[in-house]
Amino acid sequence: MRLEEYWGVGPKTRETLVSELGRDRAIRAIESGDVRELATAGLARGRATRILRRATGGDGIDMLATSDARAAYKDLLDLAVEHAVTQRAADRIRVLTPLTSREEMESRLDDVLAARDAWAALEKADREAVLEAYERYDERDESERAAVETALALLEAGVDSGPFETVAELERDTLATAADALSAFADDGGQGRLVRGADDELDRLRDALGTVEDMDANALELIEELRDDGVRDVGQFREAFEDHLLSETAVTVDQVREAMPTDATDATDFVGSTLRTLRGDLTAAIDEREEQVAGELRAELEGARAAINQAVAAVDDIALHLSLARFALAYDCTRPTFVEGESAAVSVVEARNLTLASPATDSGVDQRDGGRSESGDQVQPITYALGAHGLTEADAISGRDGIGTDVGTGISVGSGTGAGTGTDTNDDASANAVPGRERVSVLTGANSGGKTTLLETLCQVVLLASMGLPVPAERAEVTPVDSLVFHRRHASFNAGVLESTLRSVVPPLSSDGRTLMLVDEFEAITEPGSAADLLHGLVTLTVDRDALGVFVTHLADDLEPLPPEARVDGIFAEGLSPELELLVDYQPRFDTVGRSTPEFIVSRLVANADDRAERSGFETLGEAVGNDVVQRTLADARWSG
Repeated sequence: MRLEEYWGVGPKTRETLVSELGRDRAIRAIESGDVRELATAGLARGRATRILRRATGGDGIDMLATSDARAAYKDLLDLAVEHAVTQRAADRIRVLTPLTSREEMESRLDDVLAARDAWAALEKADREAVLEAYERYDERDESERAAVETALALLEAGVDSGPFETVAELERDTLATAADALSAFADDGGQGRLVRGADDELDRLRDALGTVEDMDANALELIEELRDDGVRDVGQFREAFEDHLLSETAVTVDQVREAMPTDATDATDFVGSTLRTLRGDLTAAIDEREEQVAGELRAELEGARAAINQAVAAVDDIALHLSLARFALAYDCTRPTFVEGESAAVSVVEARNLTLASPATDSGVDQRDGGRSESGDQVQPITYALGAHGLTEADAISGRDGIGTDVGTGISVGSGTGAGTGTDTNDDASANAVPGRERVSVLTGANSGGKTTLLETLCQVVLLASMGLPVPAERAEVTPVDSLVFHRRHASFNAGVLESTLRSVVPPLSSDGRTLMLVDEFEAITEPGSAADLLHGLVTLTVDRDALGVFVTHLADDLEPLPPEARVDGIFAEGLSPELELLVDYQPRFDTVGRSTPEFIVSRLVANADDRAERSGFETLGEAVGNDVVQRTLADARWSG
């Protein structure tokens, strides 16, 4: 295969890879998803990652139909990378893409969940031992020696179930022999010079050579030292020099006498010639001994080659699955159920937004109560569904838990701690307890009510499931889609923005394959009248194409009548806390239009205004939205305090 056939590899990149790695090695690096190898060759890490995503999962990456979908995908990978146990595992996570078959998704889920369960079952000391082993592996650039020693450390820790089974199958004695042999070489790979400690005789010869070299460098001082000891004639000098060499070095008397010249003209010539000859003899002996020992060690490595290769592959695969397992455990992720065939659904029970929930530690702290955001506020899990879902009344009751408290599915509600006050919307008779089986919904309601975060949460669940990874929900049903259209709110009336948006969100609906539309406040990119017409058209097109979709908007009344296959859901503000913080029930109510209840906002502004003129201005606004409601809200808040 030609390198240029890989996405992103042009003539210049090909030339760089070939010159640094060679064609075959470059192809192996691409096929194996080796970001480090490509980066070492001179490619920017980001570019190498993009090339490998296309090379290893090109069809899957095409699922991300918009820039916002791609951004959400990268954000998820960044969260997962935070739990990687090695740099190589982090690189492999970065090149994960949505998969194209349910079999692949199920297979990866099996591996990750098995790793999660095995990791959670380990004692803290064993987890620390495993992480320390991988830290050493990472520090030594994941060499063969480091891999073998990591495998031995895993065996020593006694981890032998789930993802660790491949290591448990290795022969400990064979690996120990291989580790000793590999440790004898300076380059960790069985090809470099032998290090000290590899062979006693080799160490003796090297020490002797070092001493002789030092003597040669200080020959004149040595001659003076011998003369100071009372040596006068040639015979005494020769004998004293021989004794000095034998006492200071590990050379034999025969080696010394064979090195001594018979035709030296003076002491300086005699000493220098002897030392030079010894240096040559010792160097030759060292080379011969090193070649002999290295040959024996390489023979041991060849005999253990299968075990070494198995250890390298096992340690590398375990690192990937263990990293993903730690990510899943940190956010208490669970296995999604895939809905196939004519039916299509996306449903979540007690789903949590990963961007806002703070991860648990490796102890496996349960996050199903929603956890807390980084600001410390509790996060309200959300239950929601589209299409042919299997949600029940019990799921709906679970989704209503916590209503009236200061929790949120993605937007922290601040310091409020009391129950909501103001207009009571909990018993809205028009809201159904269980969502209908419509494939399309229009989501309405309060500002800062978590509508955008709900879209993001659904996007995260679908993306993770499509990559064969557990999802942050108590339960989830997902139909794998061919196109994910995620569009965040972009406030601009620029005609170019409208055109580019339509070019990105409409084509996926017009092509073959299943599409999920997650569109946030489409009206923000054009004037309200046209926006309502265009949004109605998008909803209708989504219904006509049998796609799934959630459209967040403040223009629900302007969209009537909607197709019967679409419903309207609402999120409600519930009042003010005693501290006058806005309280919102972030769990959507099905088949009912949400209310922003601006009187709550105006009430807070009236109460917090210190300037009399400013307060009067806010009171005028209060009359516009209903002064009696504003005053009742303030009274209720003060009474609750």
